[in-house]
Amino acid sequence: MAISIVQLGTPRRSGEGLRIGTVRRPPRGVSKDRYAKDNWYDVWYPELSPTPELMAQGKSSQSDSEWNAFVRKFRKQLGEPAASRTLDLLSALSQSANFSLGCYCEREDRCHRSVLREVLKERGARVT
Repeated sequence: MAISIVQLGTPRRSGEGLRIGTVRRPPRGVSKDRYAKDNWYDVWYPELSPTPELMAQGKSSQSDSEWNAFVRKFRKQLGEPAASRTLDLLSALSQSANFSLGCYCEREDRCHRSVLREVLKERGARVT
């Protein structure tokens, strides 16, 4: 049992389980009835995505220092009580269930989902 970190909109892997979209906005031009069918997500959970302002900062980062500044701010956001409790819940669930978290970004290394991966591991989650 584990959490998979995925790019939303890509084909699902065997055993991936429920796909949770940790994005601020639904996919553009896709009707709600197609979200799961087209491999975007089964459940939308924007509370684990950066604020719109912080997302813009992350997307525009050009250097490692700019990216690291984004990571620090996002980690601080994830430390807020509601996000922290959610991360604790997901970490506990990863011990007995398969599910996935994802975002649209092509490059995980410059996406908030890479930060989610590390924070979940730090909390004892099983992450593939």
